[in-house]
Amino acid sequence: MKVLVTGGTGVIGTATVTELIRRGHQVRLLSRGAEEGAQAWADSVEAFTGDVGDAAGVSGAADGCAAVVHITGIAEESPPEATFERINIGGTANMLREAERAGVRRFIYISSLGAARGESDYHRSKLKGEELVRASSADWTIMRLGAVMGPGDENVSVLLRMVRMLPAVPTIGNGSQPFQPVWHEDVAWAIGECVERDDVAGALLRIAGPDVVTVREVLDLFKAVTDRSPLRVPVPAFLARIVTSIAAAVGINAPIGTATVQLLLEGNYLRADEANDLTGLLGARPESTRTRLVELVDDVPEQTLDEGVGKLQRRRFQIDIVGSGSTAAHLLDVFADEFADIVPFEAAAEPGAPTRLEPAATLTLALPARGHVQVRVESIDEHSITLATLEGHPLAGIVRFRFQDGEGGAVRFTIDIAERPASRLDQISMALVGSAAQTRTWKQTTENVARRSGGRPVADVEEESWELSDESAEPLEEWVTGLIQRRRRETGSQ
Repeated sequence: MKVLVTGGTGVIGTATVTELIRRGHQVRLLSRGAEEGAQAWADSVEAFTGDVGDAAGVSGAADGCAAVVHITGIAEESPPEATFERINIGGTANMLREAERAGVRRFIYISSLGAARGESDYHRSKLKGEELVRASSADWTIMRLGAVMGPGDENVSVLLRMVRMLPAVPTIGNGSQPFQPVWHEDVAWAIGECVERDDVAGALLRIAGPDVVTVREVLDLFKAVTDRSPLRVPVPAFLARIVTSIAAAVGINAPIGTATVQLLLEGNYLRADEANDLTGLLGARPESTRTRLVELVDDVPEQTLDEGVGKLQRRRFQIDIVGSGSTAAHLLDVFADEFADIVPFEAAAEPGAPTRLEPAATLTLALPARGHVQVRVESIDEHSITLATLEGHPLAGIVRFRFQDGEGGAVRFTIDIAERPASRLDQISMALVGSAAQTRTWKQTTENVARRSGGRPVADVEEESWELSDESAEPLEEWVTGLIQRRRRETGSQ
């Protein structure tokens, strides 16, 4: 059947679209960036560009569909466009009207486990959305989800980034708040079941993971897996609310968002009298929460070039090597095998982290004053190896190592870099000290490759850098995004 999915580019939506395709369904994606978002699935997804907060803008989206999965929602407001009233409530009303207009009976609404008892404006808006769904004529199913964890989520992944990057991690009190996170692919599977099953029409389902854990237990596990032990700083609940609210109001990215603080304080877990419909009614047998938390450690999403700030910066470091007796292909293999020994930084900073460059491998680097950051091998071909930075890295960018045969047995080794600072704070840091440190790092890497080859450099390392205009940057941004999407499709890690 054809299924309309709203918000199919977030953690839940991406997993849901992938699951529906796996089940053989056709998917139409509705979002403001639908054309770009649909490219992640090549030609398998039909794009419909629209804003759920605009009733006229979604007209026609449900034509020819047999079901609507309404995921779009916001947990933090950013007025005037992104408000709970406009998106969570008005967007739900608009999608219900669109489904009715198009004659689509099946309507699946994604809500929150705290909707019924939560006191935040977010949870009130989700409860109001539920009321609109219940009052409709659709064959509806309401799915109340626990905190969803997956690549780049706004809850558990935030704790992971803090452990990796910060010298001190703020906790609410002693971190004893219980919650019941659910893996994003388990949520997607449950949504797929609800699309296909008739026995869940008119039902309210509670979907949570198999285990209740505390923030302290999650931090303990991340400490063991990453070998990082930042100081834990207890913050009173009232102060956590105030600080995150002020930060959001002035546009500062606080380590923990207002919605996450509220989620933890309200107790986002199933009570003794509440069944877990994931494992009960739907019959799933999910992996343990601990297993999924360990999996999350190396499942961090890339930071694409368009996600950074400022002008796109290009850098190039190049050296010609003679007398090595090796071909470019051989030196590329050596570089891939001995990467951790060649680069002048710790390239396997966490227990079990890989030391060599293999397709789709995730490497953990230790950077001074930054903690642990990660890069992923996006592609390896006969001439080059391309790495992309992951969330938490100070740069949104790629690094390409190229080896080319020249005349007289010479080999040219080039490091090509395209990058933007990942945030405004990183932009300041790079301007003060980061750029110079990066230059030293890559020049040293280039010299180390020449030394490891057994040959000698023809001359000193050639270095150049330049900025790209927004117009010139766009094709490169699209190429990098396509490279990442292709790697995800090939490895099944949408």
